[in-house]
Amino acid sequence: MTPNAPSRPTRVAVLGASGRMGAAACRAVEEAPDLELVARIGRGDELSAITEAGAEVAIDLTIPSVTAENVRWLVEHGIHAVVGTTGWTEESLEALRTQLEGAEGVGVLIAPNFAIGAVLAMRFAEIAARYYDSAEIIEMHHENKLDAPSGTARHTAAAIARGRAEAGLGPVPDATEKDPDGARGAVVDGIHVHAVRQRGLVAHEVVQFGGVGEQFVLRHDSFDRISFMPGVLLGVREVAAHPGLTVGLDGYMDLG
Repeated sequence: MTPNAPSRPTRVAVLGASGRMGAAACRAVEEAPDLELVARIGRGDELSAITEAGAEVAIDLTIPSVTAENVRWLVEHGIHAVVGTTGWTEESLEALRTQLEGAEGVGVLIAPNFAIGAVLAMRFAEIAARYYDSAEIIEMHHENKLDAPSGTARHTAAAIARGRAEAGLGPVPDATEKDPDGARGAVVDGIHVHAVRQRGLVAHEVVQFGGVGEQFVLRHDSFDRISFMPGVLLGVREVAAHPGLTVGLDGYMDLG
C-alpha cells in the first residue's frame, strides 16, 4: 500500500435489518464512504451469514429476548459488536464481561441511546444532580417499545445517583405514604422514573431538578430515527479501538 492509498472500508453487518432502526442503520452504513454493508440479518436468518460475508463489526438492533445470545455469538466469532438493543441486566452484562476476558481484542459497545443530544443530556444530568435536592425522570416512547423504563432512563438515573453521591446528598425528599396504583412511577437507583408509551412519539426524555425556589429542566427529543445514526456510526468506527465492554456512547466521547 502506498502512503497515500485509502484504507479499506470496514465491513459491517446489521442484525434486525428489517426493523425501522435496522433499516435506518443499513442506509447510514451504505452512505458512509469508510464503511461497507456486507450483511443484512433479519428474523429467521442464520447468524453464520455474518461470518460468511466477512463482517468485522456487527450492529445489533434486534429485541431484548435475543440480543444477549446474538452478542455472545459475535464475540465467540471475533466480531466487534455495537448494540442498541435494551433489556440488558447486571447478570447478562457480567456474563458478557467474563466472555470478553477470553476474547482478546474484541470490543462491544452497548448504548442505551445513540443520539448525541441524549448522551449529552445524561452527562449534564450527572453534573446538575450535585446541586439540587430533587430529581425525577419522565421518558416517553412509541407504543411498540417492549421494555420500560427505557435503557436511557436507567442510564440517566444511574448518572444522577453518581452525582448525588459525589455531593453527599441523601435520598430525594418525598413525603408520599400511600400510592396503591404506582402513580409515583418506578424507582431506579433512588430516582423516580415515569414511562409514557404513546402513538406518534419516537424517543423523548425530560429530567427535572428542583431546588429552593427554582426548577431546572433538561429535555431531549428524537423526532426521527435518523437522529441515532451519527452515534451508531461513531460506535462502528471506534469499537475496535476499545476492547472489552463499554456501556454508554459517552465512553467513546471526550466529555471529561
